[in-house]
Amino acid sequence: MKKSVALIMGSDSDFPVVSKAIAKLEEFGVEFEAHIFSAHRTPAQAMEFAASAKDKGFGVIISFAGKAAHLGGVLAAHTTLPVIGVPVKSSTLDGLDALLATVQMPSGVPVATVAIDGSENAAILAVQMLAIYDDDLAKKLDAFKKKMQETVLSKDEELNKKLKETKA
Repeated sequence: MKKSVALIMGSDSDFPVVSKAIAKLEEFGVEFEAHIFSAHRTPAQAMEFAASAKDKGFGVIISFAGKAAHLGGVLAAHTTLPVIGVPVKSSTLDGLDALLATVQMPSGVPVATVAIDGSENAAILAVQMLAIYDDDLAKKLDAFKKKMQETVLSKDEELNKKLKETKA
C-alpha cells in the first residue's frame, strides 16, 4: 500500500501556510489529504483521525496550528506515525507561542518541529520519511538536492563574475 501524508490544520485560516506544503508534496508526487481538526474544538475527531491514520494508509501526519498549538501533541498522543508540527504565525506573538507549544512536547510524545510557517520543510521531511522505504521517492529527493546544489553553485559563479568585473 502506497503511503500518503495527512495535513491537519487547526483552522481554515492556516490554509495559506498549508498550501505551500501541498505544492511541495505535489512536486514530489506524494498523495495527501487535508483536514481541519481543532485540538480544542474537535478533540474527539482529531483523536479518532490520528488513531486510525495508519490503517487508512498514511505514513506521516503534518500538523499546522497557531497560538497554543496543541494539535500536534494531540495527534501524536494517538498514533505511532511520525508527526511533524508546523507552528503557524498568528497576530498575537508572531508564532513564537506556537513554536514553543509545538516543540515542548512531553517525553514519549515527540512532534518533529520545523520553523514558524515552515510548511515546505515539513513536506520535504515527510517525503524523506516516506523515502526510507520508497526508492522512487528517494531518487526524486536526490534530484531535488542536486538541483539545489546546482542553483547555489551557479549563483556563486555569477557573484564571482560580478566581483571580477567591478575590479576591472
